[in-house]
Amino acid sequence: MNKSILKFSLLGLLAIAVAGTPAVLHAQTTAANAPAKKSTNRTLPFHGKLKAIDNSAKTISVGNETIQITSTTKISRSGKPATLADGAVGEEVAGAYKKDAAGKLDAVSLHFAPKLIMKSGSKTNKP
Repeated sequence: MNKSILKFSLLGLLAIAVAGTPAVLHAQTTAANAPAKKSTNRTLPFHGKLKAIDNSAKTISVGNETIQITSTTKISRSGKPATLADGAVGEEVAGAYKKDAAGKLDAVSLHFAPKLIMKSGSKTNKP
């Protein structure tokens, strides 16, 4: 009787091991074949006070972000074309950037002293 219990136990463990193996192998295969993270081509907005401007590196700092200004970045001040040199530390800025594959933030647009939009029924010029 002792041998039959041992046989049933071993057969049970073997059955569990065989049944569980394909699931484990499938999980490993799926993780190994997963595509690499792609950079998103989404344009993300930013706004805040301009903390720093680096004209030689062509970067600005807004909040905790450092944003690269490229040759395709559209820069404006009060709706008119401007240059990076037209910005001043401490002023309000807004714009949009795209994150490249390396994680660098490339500015698509940059607006110095953006116009404030009045809310319907508001008497002040605050958003």
